[in-house]
Amino acid sequence: MRLRLKADGRIVELRDGREFPLAPTMPLAAPTSVAPKIASAAPAMTSVAPDMVTPPAVRDLRRRARLTQQEFAARLGVPVETIRNWEQGKRMPRGPARALLAVIARAPETVFAALAKT
Repeated sequence: MRLRLKADGRIVELRDGREFPLAPTMPLAAPTSVAPKIASAAPAMTSVAPDMVTPPAVRDLRRRARLTQQEFAARLGVPVETIRNWEQGKRMPRGPARALLAVIARAPETVFAALAKT
């Protein structure tokens, strides 16, 4: 049996090139602690709090660094689709990505220099 963990947290079984959910799909609900932050985030943010990495905040970080989505993705070492999903609110950064974005909010030049390939 081949299993795959999907980006939205679902686990599916792969059979004959098709995906079959292992459990009934459940609607995704935002955690109560995140919902107020998303609702209160203004699209035209000028500063980004490290604990508030919302779609507009990711876009604002990228724009403040004066980078395109492709350039930002390359510097972070993630696919450009990931950046697009974060900025459009389809996915939220989790774990290490969330921490990295919080550090970029405070010291972008330092982070980009540390991540630069030698």
